[in-house]
Amino acid sequence: MSAVSLTLIGKPGCHLCDDAREVIRTVVDGLPDGSPSVEVEELSILDDPALHEKYVEEIPVVLVGGRMHTYWRVDPARLRTAILEDR
Repeated sequence: MSAVSLTLIGKPGCHLCDDAREVIRTVVDGLPDGSPSVEVEELSILDDPALHEKYVEEIPVVLVGGRMHTYWRVDPARLRTAILEDR
């Protein structure tokens, strides 16, 4: 089973990014046995001008499998479903 890529795009000092990070951690840690592994990557809009231009008004942004999943707030149930369905 291949790993699911999950990307959190945000910036330091962003309280919504901190909230998103915690939701992601809780969801990934709570996945049932046999679930795909999840590779979590964090990117900062401050380190990449293209990300800054694209997402500055939407952070935090969560991508699952390279596709936009959500921005601003992360719904745990919806994220869990997206991870389990991204195969």
